[in-house]
Amino acid sequence: MLQELLNESMDTLRTAIEANTASLKSRETGTLLQVGGGIALVKGLPGVTSEALLEFPGGVLGVAINLEPDHVGVMLLDDSDQLTAGAEVMLTGRETDAPVGAGLIGRVIDATGRVLDRGKALHSGERRPIERDAPAIIDRAPVSIPLETGIKAIDALIPIGRGQRELIVGDRQTGKTSLAVDTIINQRDRNMVCIYCAVGQRGTAVARVVDTLRKNEAMAHTIVVVASDEDPPGLRFITPYAATTMAEFFMEKGQDVLIVFDDLTRHARAYRELSLLLRRPPGREAYPGDIFYIHSRLLERATRLSSDRGGGSLTALPIIETQAQDISAYIPTNLISITDGQIYVSPTLFHKGLLPAIDVGKSVSRVGGKTQYAAFRSVASDLRLSYSQFEELETFARFATRLDDETRATIEHGRRVREVLKQSEHRPLRASEQMVILKTVNARLLDDIVLDQISDAEAAIQQRVLNELPELCERMEAGDKLDDSQWQQVLDVVKKELSQLKPDSQER
Repeated sequence: MLQELLNESMDTLRTAIEANTASLKSRETGTLLQVGGGIALVKGLPGVTSEALLEFPGGVLGVAINLEPDHVGVMLLDDSDQLTAGAEVMLTGRETDAPVGAGLIGRVIDATGRVLDRGKALHSGERRPIERDAPAIIDRAPVSIPLETGIKAIDALIPIGRGQRELIVGDRQTGKTSLAVDTIINQRDRNMVCIYCAVGQRGTAVARVVDTLRKNEAMAHTIVVVASDEDPPGLRFITPYAATTMAEFFMEKGQDVLIVFDDLTRHARAYRELSLLLRRPPGREAYPGDIFYIHSRLLERATRLSSDRGGGSLTALPIIETQAQDISAYIPTNLISITDGQIYVSPTLFHKGLLPAIDVGKSVSRVGGKTQYAAFRSVASDLRLSYSQFEELETFARFATRLDDETRATIEHGRRVREVLKQSEHRPLRASEQMVILKTVNARLLDDIVLDQISDAEAAIQQRVLNELPELCERMEAGDKLDDSQWQQVLDVVKKELSQLKPDSQER
C-alpha cells in the first residue's frame, strides 16, 4: 500500500516537472554611469534602439533617446532618487508603449497606465507603441462633419470639423482650458470618446478639470491622461504621444475621438530641458533643432480615416500659451503652421468681461464653413464680416462727436451681436439653440432690447422655439437646410415671445 502511494507521488511529481521545463532567456544588461535631472547615462547595451524601454533597479523605467558611441542617453519616467552609479540596467525588449482599450474610459491615468484616481487597477491587456506613423494620405478622407463645441462664437464663426487640428492660443488665465472642457462636455450622447491630456499642469488645476467633467457627467466618455509639473521631464514628454495612441485605438474601430493637449508649451519646455541635459546643440530660444518635428509628428496623427479604414476620426485641440500676446513667438508660430487654424483668446477681451474672450479677427478655421450644417451656414455666413466691421466702426466712433443715424444703428446692432456671442462657462448650447438666436439677431429683432436684457430674452426665445417647433429644431440638428417659410415660422415665434416682454425692457 505504501509502495503504491509512493509510486503515485513520483508519477505526479514527474508529470509536473515535465510540464514546467525551464528555458534559458538571454537578457542584455548595461551599467548606469550617471543619473540626475530626469536623465541617465548608461554604458553597454549594444542591441539598444531608439525609443527602447529600459528597466532600472526598483522598477524605474526609462526610454533610450540618445545613442552615442560610448553610452546611451536615457530619459527617466519615474523618480530617480534611489538610483546610483554602477547599478545594473536591463533592456526589456519592448518599445515605449501605453495601454489602450475601452477600460480606460472614465479613468485618470498617466502615460504608462498607472492609476491616479484611487480606483481599481486597469485591466487593459493590450498595449501599443506610443510612436506610430501617421495615416497615409490615401487612407484619409476629407473633413466634412462638424465637431459641435456648443460655443456660439466657435460654431458660428470658427467652425471645427471632425478630424481637424485647431489650435487654441492665448495668454495664461484667459479661458483656453475652459473652451476645451466645454467642448468635451458638449460631446455627451454624441458617441464620441474624449481624451484630456494635461502636460505640466499643477495637480490642483487638473483636479478642477476632472471635478468639472464629473459634475457635468462628462467622465463617462472621457479619459484623463496626466503628467504634472512635479513629474520627470521624460514622462511629460511622452504623455501626448501616449494619449494619441489611446485615441487611435478608438479611431481605428470607426469611432470619433477628440483629444485636448493642455498644453504644448510645457511639452516643448520639457523637451528643451531633456535636450540641454543631454548636451544636444541648442537653437533658437535654446530649443533643439527638431522641436518643430516633435509637434508635427504628433499632430499629423489627427485625421479622418476613409470609409475603407472604418471612417473614424481624431480631432486635436492643442493649447499653446503666449506671453504678452506675442503670437509670433517661436513655439506659437511653429504650431500655427502645423495646425488647420487657430482660436485666439484675447486677454483684453477677457478683462472687459466679454467671455468667451475669442478674438474673431485673429481666429481662423482653414476648413471653414464646409463642416457647418446647411441651416447654420445660412445664418452665420455674413456674421463674421459684419461683426469685424462693427468692431472697426466702434473704435472709429470713439473719436467722433456726432454720428449719423445709420452709423448709430449699425453700432447698436453690433453691440447686440457681441452680447449674443457671450456665453456662460460650462453651458454649451445645442446647435438649434444657437441657430435660433443668431437668426434672431441677424433679423435685427433684438435691436430694441436693452443690453442688460439680452441674455434673459435669449433664454426665453430659445426655450419657446424648442417647445413650439421641435420638428424644425430636429431638422436643424440633422443638418437639413430650412427654406424661407420655415425660417419665417421661427421668427414668428420669436416675435411672439419678444412682444410679451415688459414694455420697459424695450426702452433704451
